Amino acid sequence: MATQEDAQAAVDAVVARLGLKAGQIIQEFGYDEDTDADFRSSVEALTGEDLVDEDYGDVTDGSLVWFRDGDDDLADLLMDAQTLLDDGAAVCVCTPKAGLPGHVQPRDVQEAASVAGLHATSTFVIGTRWTATYLVEKGRSK
Repeated sequence: MATQEDAQAAVDAVVARLGLKAGQIIQEFGYDEDTDADFRSSVEALTGEDLVDEDYGDVTDGSLVWFRDGDDDLADLLMDAQTLLDDGAAVCVCTPKAGLPGHVQPRDVQEAASVAGLHATSTFVIGTRWTATYLVEKGRSK
């Protein structure tokens, strides 16, 4: 049986795949009560910085986007998420897993990313509810 420590270790391993470093500022979009608190906490622990919200007005080192089917346009949100990104920074878009309310088809994420000038380099599971897709500028790989 998996323990809380096992679950946290799994989340920490996913966050480590994002390549984040201490001192980086990550801007969060689409936060709501259903977001994965363990994932958010792990990002903050790794960077040593609180996540900043959509109203933040300075350069950021990455974006974390929570998106559910029925939210506003994903392509527009991804363009907004890139507004303050430092050169070469990435966007991590999180969507509910298949079979859960708010699930977004992977092809819809791919299409929105393409419209926003991004492409997916990897997709992975976050906890029990979310799937994350790591997006970078077209022409760049992780």
